[in-house]
Amino acid sequence: MERPVQVLGICGSLRRASYNLGLLRAAQAVAPEGVAVEIATLHDIPLYNQDEDAAGPPAAVQALKARIRAADALLIATPEYNYSIPGVLKNAIDWASRPPAETPLRHKPIALIGASSGQFGTVRAQLALRQVFVFTESYVLPKPELMVPAAASKFDAAGNLLDEDIRERLRGVLAALVAWARRVGTPA
Repeated sequence: MERPVQVLGICGSLRRASYNLGLLRAAQAVAPEGVAVEIATLHDIPLYNQDEDAAGPPAAVQALKARIRAADALLIATPEYNYSIPGVLKNAIDWASRPPAETPLRHKPIALIGASSGQFGTVRAQLALRQVFVFTESYVLPKPELMVPAAASKFDAAGNLLDEDIRERLRGVLAALVAWARRVGTPA
């Protein structure tokens, strides 16, 4: 019997009613049998400082890196700010990518999803993330893609996903991520 596939969902937004946190909660709800989706937020991750890194990363960073290492795959939900990645998410990736030879991101299967109030969803942010993950040698799932535009019409005021089509597409992303992790990663 295969062990459950452990997916760590990382939310690139700090907003309490974040659409992207709502996407990750929806991923937990639609995860196929044998898949566990755990959510990590970035509230406690300090700004990257190479001096602090050299002295030993802060406890919150060590905990995030341990969670990334323990996961079979990552599901990153990102908003798009100014055509790119939110600073909080890039900052967390900067911490997790150090030192490069020991990063838990190396060879980690990753799927990207995102919701934004704009008409293009998170197209540019996801493209920028793909470029960042080239450096970490992470295995980003090529397709399916999930970019949710006009998010205010698809989530309630608390950030809960209301749109059933998006929920089905999210189910497809999770199934593809699990297959991808089994193909390129090391889950059971």
